[in-house]
Amino acid sequence: MKKNIGRLFQGDTATWTIFFLLCCISLIEVYSAGATLTYKSGNTFAPLVKQSGFLLMGTFAAITVHNIPCRWFRAIPLVGYPLSVVLLLAVLFGGVTENDASRWIDLGFVSFQPSEIAKGVLVTTVAMVLMMFQTEKGAERRAFKWIFWLTFIVCSLIFVENFSTAAILAFVVYLMMILGRIAWMQILKFTAALALAGVLGFTALMAVPSEAGGEGILHRASVWKGRIVSAIEHKEISPKDYDLDKHAQEGYSNIAIASSHIVGKGPGNSTMRDFLPQAFSDFIYAIIIEEFGLWGGAVVLMLYLWLLVRCGRIANRCKGVFPALLIMGLSLMLVIQALFNMAVAVGLAPVTGQPLPLISRGGTSTLITCVYFGMILSVSRYAPRQRGSEAAEAAVSPISADETAFQTEADLD
Repeated sequence: MKKNIGRLFQGDTATWTIFFLLCCISLIEVYSAGATLTYKSGNTFAPLVKQSGFLLMGTFAAITVHNIPCRWFRAIPLVGYPLSVVLLLAVLFGGVTENDASRWIDLGFVSFQPSEIAKGVLVTTVAMVLMMFQTEKGAERRAFKWIFWLTFIVCSLIFVENFSTAAILAFVVYLMMILGRIAWMQILKFTAALALAGVLGFTALMAVPSEAGGEGILHRASVWKGRIVSAIEHKEISPKDYDLDKHAQEGYSNIAIASSHIVGKGPGNSTMRDFLPQAFSDFIYAIIIEEFGLWGGAVVLMLYLWLLVRCGRIANRCKGVFPALLIMGLSLMLVIQALFNMAVAVGLAPVTGQPLPLISRGGTSTLITCVYFGMILSVSRYAPRQRGSEAAEAAVSPISADETAFQTEADLD
């Protein structure tokens, strides 16, 4: 029995552990924080049952994907990139609008955010480009141009309706270029140009009237300005003067964290879940701290950091450029998104719509995140190892030595 389970969940044991711990936390907190969903549906267990269903399908997706040799992921850019661009254009001009932003495509039987798919596709594409133009002295200069334009197209289409997602994705690609040994002079010139563009963009954004809105490509500019100004001009306000009608998300999130009294109220005992908008999604980290205390919040933080460390160790053992950059890109994308969500919940960053990966309530976003975990596990299982890493192989995968030798030979081009 134990052997059969081991064969089902192969790859890096630590990554599987992180995956299942995050799933367990998700079930507890979505059930607890979904009080408003329970009220609307009239079914006490509806949020739990629905989230359990998505996590079960996600686990099946992760198991399926992690059985695919990671070298096959090289085909993703050929079909996935043009498809992502088409879907992003479709959602831009005909997507479902929610909270004044058009981010969803509704097919009737399922709705999804094309940006969630585009993120993984772009990371895979960048890893592929860096592999193709890699030399002993680093990446060729033309690799930067390819990556720049491929990233510019995707991020520009996402930027219009989801600034934070585009910014996080662009930052992940920036880090991948550094890891992929793009020439430092190109990186420095690009950084300087990016800083100049940021200053000009910030200046232009501050000139936008606060009440501006309506139609157009930059119809959300006033929303961005309001959030940035609120973060910059953050002032200590006495409780009696705080307007919860204007700043409900920040206010109730702060109350949830402050009322945890370090040790927490215990699972299911949150009170702010009834007042905090999106308590089961964007601000679920505040509910985690309220119920499990600062220690619980620290444990969740450490799980994501542990994921990044494990992926870094696996990448360091990879013989090829593509699997190493792919696993680092995917892990950076998930961890940076998680850190940004936590920063918003504790008041260190402007409010955005970034969910906490694999913990926040979700449908297709949860499934896609599970697919990304499956890709990470596939790299840990199938990527050829550098010489000298055989001793550490047993800690990475529970499969037998014979199977390891077979997979390593099969993956060599």
